[in-house]
Amino acid sequence: MKTIFKKRWYFIVPIILAGIVAFGYITMLLWNALLPEIFHLPEITFWQSLGLLFLFRLLFGGMGGHHARHSNHCRNNIREKWQNMTAEERENFMKNHNNAHDWCGRKE
Repeated sequence: MKTIFKKRWYFIVPIILAGIVAFGYITMLLWNALLPEIFHLPEITFWQSLGLLFLFRLLFGGMGGHHARHSNHCRNNIREKWQNMTAEERENFMKNHNNAHDWCGRKE
């Protein structure tokens, strides 16, 4: 198993770096093409665009991990409860619930 990971590591890292560079470059191009003309903002450099991407990721996306695990836990919990319901209970549930947030411990 370790040897497979070592072989793939050499391909994964360059792909991730190329993706970061591509997103930074695209962000810079879009910013410089649109925002200076529309909102009279200054043009930005490549490094500033990477900084913006990182900032937006922190502000709006978090750093990953927890949400995916919590979502999978909720999905499994709902699936298990759904399988244990009778047809009548399923029908009542669908009539009374627009979503399943209350099954995951998040009340709206």
